This record gives sequence, structure tokens and C-alpha cells, in this order.
Amino acid sequence: MKMATPLLASLLAVALCATSNTPASTRKPDPVFKTSFDCAKTRESVEKLICRDAQLAQMDMELARLYLLALTDEHSVPPPDKVEIDQQFWIHARNQCAGAQARACTLRSYAERAHQLRQGSAIARTKDPSRLTEGPVAYRCAGFNGVIAATFFNAEPGILYLKWANAAVTLEQVPSYSGTQYKGKDLRGNYSFWLNGSEASFQLPGAGEMRCTTEPGA
Repeated sequence: MKMATPLLASLLAVALCATSNTPASTRKPDPVFKTSFDCAKTRESVEKLICRDAQLAQMDMELARLYLLALTDEHSVPPPDKVEIDQQFWIHARNQCAGAQARACTLRSYAERAHQLRQGSAIARTKDPSRLTEGPVAYRCAGFNGVIAATFFNAEPGILYLKWANAAVTLEQVPSYSGTQYKGKDLRGNYSFWLNGSEASFQLPGAGEMRCTTEPGA
């Protein structure tokens, strides 16, 4: 077989290079999702993350809705003027999420803030046609001292915020053969919460599964 001439070899090299670069040059940009702020103008790295993350963008829109409802609630705890101040502090704290854990940090921040707004405002809890958030629901678990407050974020996938005494954890929905299961972890270890109709169970790091029931009137 004849060897390619230097000129032909050069042309082949250029053609191959152009072919290999074509996918990158024609690749579609990442989608930008609807949020409560202008994605085209933001300079915050966390907000840029939210704009390109379907789950976080969904949580952002729901939180903005809860916040506006709480501002109309004269009986909210804290009162509307304090809710507004707290929201500004929350935004500042959310924007501090950075590094490899930026997404997990942002997700926890939204889950906790939604819990606070729903807990403090009856209007935020009741004016909820989309049911994107639910709760707080109070649970008592066998062998556990105290009440666990649970706020559900029905995003894709779902998020569950649990708070008790001076502790809290944010869990994410995982595939389950029956019911709905949430899992997550912190420095203490792994957590699990399972829900199927009126049945529920909770598992703390290093402990066995505890059966839980909702508090009357919760």
C-alpha cells in the first residue's frame, strides 16, 4: 500500500481535528430553569447553580411563594416585618454555600427555610393548591424522647426536613418497593425515614428502626 504524501497527511490531520471538535462546538448549552430571581443577571455562584438545577429551581419558586404568603399573615410568628428581615439573612447565608458541598448545602438551606415559613404562618400552610410543600407534621416514635417535626418538599426527587430538640437533618427520597422512603447522612451517620399511609418509621445513626405515629391534631 502506498504511503500518504506529506500534504495529504496534513489534510487528513486537519479534517480529523475538525471532526473531533464538531460535537463540542455544536453542543447545546445547559437548560436554565425558572427561578424567583433573574438568572441572566445574577453573579452569585449559588444562584447560577440553582438556575441550572431542576430540583433546586423548583424549591426556589416554592420558597418564594411561601415567603410572600407569610408576609401577608398578620398573625405569623415571627411577624411579617421580622419575616422580611429573616429572609434577607437567609439569602445571605444560602449564598455562602460553596465548594464540593454547595448543592447539598443549598438544598438543606431551602428545606430548613420552608419548614420555618410553614411553621410560623397558617396562611403559608393552608393556601397551598399545588401541595409542593406539606407540614410540619408532628411524629412520636417508640423509644424516642420528644416530638419530631417533619416538613415535606414534594420536588423531584422529594425532600424531607426533620427537626427535633436541638437537632435537624435533611433527607432525600430514594426508590422504595413500598411507601415512600427518604435517606440522608451527616457527621453522626446515616438516617432513614419511611412513610406508607398512616405507618411511619425512623432510624437514627447506629440505632434500630423506630415505629412512629402522628400526633393527634397534627
